Amino acid sequence: MDYYSSHILKLIEEFSRLPGIGPKSAGRLAFHIINMPQEQVDSLTEAITGAKKNVRYCKQCYTLTDEELCPICKSNKRDHQTIMVVENTRDLAAYEKTGQYHGVYHVLHGAISPMLGIGPNDIKLKELIERLRGDIREVIISTNSSLEGETTAVYISKLIKPTGIKVTRIASGVPVGGDLEYVDSVTLLKALEGRVDM
Repeated sequence: MDYYSSHILKLIEEFSRLPGIGPKSAGRLAFHIINMPQEQVDSLTEAITGAKKNVRYCKQCYTLTDEELCPICKSNKRDHQTIMVVENTRDLAAYEKTGQYHGVYHVLHGAISPMLGIGPNDIKLKELIERLRGDIREVIISTNSSLEGETTAVYISKLIKPTGIKVTRIASGVPVGGDLEYVDSVTLLKALEGRVDM
């Protein structure tokens, strides 16, 4: 027997599709939204719809942005000869929070994982190689310290080394199996400073 109306059940069902949201959290979110003032609900709805319609990949680094080029790629204060390769936009944001990295990024949107059927063609590797035809001095590989992240780092290194471009990997200090978005800024900075040639 259902305790809630079909609209409430539908809202709970939709929330529970989100990552990290179980049935109890979905129920709490649903009832929170139902009890919110209408203008807040409208604002939330507009924010979700606006983000879905307007956010796209930066034409250069493939981070998520609502413009053709993201603010980092547009900036003439950044070192455009140094590219840090990260798995996702959240990892880029984690490094930006340190305030110490002044190069640009390339966002792969994933990592190579044969177990999950994700190969080199399923992430933004072709686009990275295309960027390397420009005036690039160094590529810093900053994928996660997981099996998939390490596999991706080795694969990228093997692709880039023949070009003569310097390839480095962030140093350990980032915990093995950890995701960059959850690592504190000091650890990220130490990992960046201690990067090694691959």
